[in-house]
Amino acid sequence: MTRVIRLLSTVTFSLFALASQAQTPATMLPIRQISAGMHLIKAEVAASDPTRQRGLMFREVLPPNGGMLFVFDEKMRQCMWMRNTLIPLSVAFVADDGTILNIEDMEPRTEDSHCSKAPVRFALEMSKGWFSAKGIKTGAKLGGLPTLRTP
Repeated sequence: MTRVIRLLSTVTFSLFALASQAQTPATMLPIRQISAGMHLIKAEVAASDPTRQRGLMFREVLPPNGGMLFVFDEKMRQCMWMRNTLIPLSVAFVADDGTILNIEDMEPRTEDSHCSKAPVRFALEMSKGWFSAKGIKTGAKLGGLPTLRTP
């Protein structure tokens, strides 16, 4: 009887652990592999209003080549801010063909606006300084972006 109780306790604990992992924001979004030159990025894709609004809020760390790709419904001047975002980030605003138009560094827990220099449908957030550390600048091209529908 004791073995059965111990086994049930272990199974129950394991199920709770798996359920809590499944509920983390990182696992709820699809992951897309994006290339930036020879560098591969594993980006969570935020393509709906709720996921774009939450973004990377409340996260304490990002994986070394992890980030978040924001896919917007309309091509327009996009702006980002850092309310409730705990880690410093850099954001690249990206044209439909994958060309980086501008890169902005952002400080945590601020509401300063960081905007694209022209209308875009993509923004890629990475740990602050990631782009400069990899030698990726304005004009570089990203590969592996989602194909966009044209209205």
